Amino acid sequence: MSHPSSRPIRARIDLAALRHNHSVVRKHCRGAQVWSVVKANGYGHGLLRVARALADDTDGFALVELDGAIALREAGLRQPILMLEGFYVPEEIGVFAEHGLIPVLHRPEQVAWFARAGLPAGTPVYLKLNTGMNRLGLDAAEFRAALAILADCAPDITLMTHFSDADEPRGVAEQMRQLAAMRGDLAYPLCLANSAALLRYPETVGDWVRPGIMLYGSSPFPELSAASLDLAPVMTLESEVIAVRQLDAGDRVGYAGRFEAAGPMRVGVVACGYGDGYPRHAPTGTPVLVAGQRTRTLGRVSMDKICVDLTDLPEVGVGAQAILWGEGLSADEVAASAGTVSYELFCALAPRVPVVELGLG
Repeated sequence: MSHPSSRPIRARIDLAALRHNHSVVRKHCRGAQVWSVVKANGYGHGLLRVARALADDTDGFALVELDGAIALREAGLRQPILMLEGFYVPEEIGVFAEHGLIPVLHRPEQVAWFARAGLPAGTPVYLKLNTGMNRLGLDAAEFRAALAILADCAPDITLMTHFSDADEPRGVAEQMRQLAAMRGDLAYPLCLANSAALLRYPETVGDWVRPGIMLYGSSPFPELSAASLDLAPVMTLESEVIAVRQLDAGDRVGYAGRFEAAGPMRVGVVACGYGDGYPRHAPTGTPVLVAGQRTRTLGRVSMDKICVDLTDLPEVGVGAQAILWGEGLSADEVAASAGTVSYELFCALAPRVPVVELGLG
């Protein structure tokens, strides 16, 4: 007989917060339609969980994983689905057609495969243009060649690009200029804005927007908090203090003794580690909430445990709640301390962490 784990760690997923964040998207998109980006298992929040919660709010879903798209269809979700990297081999085109998946074509071979597939006229397709990020996308000559090839099969074309610096001082002006030059007088619909562009550059809104990280309650800007953007945390990773010990001056903490006590200290051990998805590279001083009070981590993160400073929290003992990120402690701040971004924290949530859904009503 199997028994549920009594280990205290869990991730709370607040679906009401997710819906709220989607409403913030609506306030910024000025009537444009919304692709809710649910790739990477809904940014670690659970693909089907996120999709079902947004099914009545969003206009479509965007992801890269074909098995994920099929899972959405098998779950009964009928919204449009945009495949952000298109098909990887021509044999997938039939699967796309069967499930009504819209491919993003970003290289000439994909365009040729699509043209040869004999799909009905008016089949939707996105053409991704490289306007300066130099990752995926057709350059100007490839774009014009693609239009000539696709003229015979007359698909329903939307143009798409991706901004490299919408969250940085460089901004989007140069990429918008490149887009205008490539587009010329063509009147195809546009899908441009990611979370950062949607919040900062209204000129990028176009016909469809593609919010990702803002749906999950994080800020795309290092200098602006999620709360200041009216975004609510969706994932809260929480655990408990499972041991407390007293240190003397000179005592060290954890593997390699990376932290050494300068004087008497109380240290708590929290049941969470890199085996749960907490970043191993998070240094001493990474913020954590214990019993609702802000403190810091100490020493190296272990697979199953983190040490936290309880010196100034004399009343806190075993069983006290510890919030690693989420409600009351922004994942953006934890990620910045660890030299990464909240996207990585969310996506790294380990399968062994139980998930509790909130806000289902």
